[in-house]
Amino acid sequence: MTSLMMLIDIAVIVLAAKLAGRLMGRIGQPAVVGEIAAGVVLAAVLRGGDVADVVLPGEVKDALHAIATVGLVLFMFTIGHEWNHRLLRNKGRAAVGIALGSTLLPFALGAGLAVWLAKTHQSAEPLMFVLFLGTAMSITALPVLARIVTDRGLSGSTVGGLAVACAAMVDVVAWVMLAVIVAIGGGSSPWQMLLVVPYVLILVFAVRPVLARALSRFTGRGGFGSILAVLFLSAAATEWLGMHFVFGAFLFGAALPHKEEPAVKRRVEEIGRLCRTFLLPIFFVTAALDVDVSGLHLDGLGELGLILLVAIGGKVGGAYAGARLCGLRPGEAASVASLMNARGVTELVVLQVGLQLGVLDTRLYSLMVLMALITTALTGPLLTLVRRRSRWSGQEPLEPDIRQRVEVPG
Repeated sequence: MTSLMMLIDIAVIVLAAKLAGRLMGRIGQPAVVGEIAAGVVLAAVLRGGDVADVVLPGEVKDALHAIATVGLVLFMFTIGHEWNHRLLRNKGRAAVGIALGSTLLPFALGAGLAVWLAKTHQSAEPLMFVLFLGTAMSITALPVLARIVTDRGLSGSTVGGLAVACAAMVDVVAWVMLAVIVAIGGGSSPWQMLLVVPYVLILVFAVRPVLARALSRFTGRGGFGSILAVLFLSAAATEWLGMHFVFGAFLFGAALPHKEEPAVKRRVEEIGRLCRTFLLPIFFVTAALDVDVSGLHLDGLGELGLILLVAIGGKVGGAYAGARLCGLRPGEAASVASLMNARGVTELVVLQVGLQLGVLDTRLYSLMVLMALITTALTGPLLTLVRRRSRWSGQEPLEPDIRQRVEVPG
């Protein structure tokens, strides 16, 4: 009976996610917005009561969490693989300025918000709470941003190039900060955390050359299957070191050589499709099982409004200020700032880590998930509004609006 319910649950989750994603695509939203929303709705239906006891018993819930963990490892691998340091070349002072603005201001505002929220939300450690909320506000989802840039026809523009480069910088800084937070709150011994540095060096200078030789000789599925085995060992290594398995998966993806080889790209694209179609929708549901908005009264709505104000104001304001200080025109600066507000699945991954560490309580976690969903949904409309105003003011031409069909979550 348990196996039967698990199979039925998976079928319902995947179908609901795809339908919601297609619906969002028809109205010009990233598909990931619909998929996350579908996960929240399904989780609300499955949480508690007699329905949950029948449809989602404990054994099925544990199995779905295990599948979601596998999906998260593969997703972070693809994120690391897509991250390319060459994106940062030839972007100059403007990229650095925008990246600093869209990191420092959201972090500062998020840290200040944490001090205020600490009065009403229990956290494992005050310092971790302040650092975590600042980091969570600084996140930009590079995959979603890159796909929006492509679908809007901005790939060859100043705006598109700067936005993608800045998102790459911001995400690396955010992952480093999150690693520090996990190290503080992970409960690992100091000697374990000290091993992180040699682990990264071994990965870059020993494992990477071996992978390069392996990929040059074995480009078939069998050879890449061995690569996946090393991926999960890398995730397990960082989990053991007290960091979190997502860091091992990300680092391995970033260190994977021969990224431009057709065989390697094809295999990673296959993994990406598996994540988008099957594994991430399950992650959305398991992540949303901890979302509870049933008790969201006036005070909760007030907190959500403040969180949104800090998230949007900090990210958009910081990116815009950095762009203007570096010489971009108002329309270009506003377009880059709008794109930097996309958070997507990357934010959900960070929030899950915070929940597991006890940094976030269930109520604040729920509000932050809603923030991630709303800010990602606002990215496209905000960009359209900015670009139209730029056209009307004669500052820059507006590329034809292209209805977004974003299927790469991040």
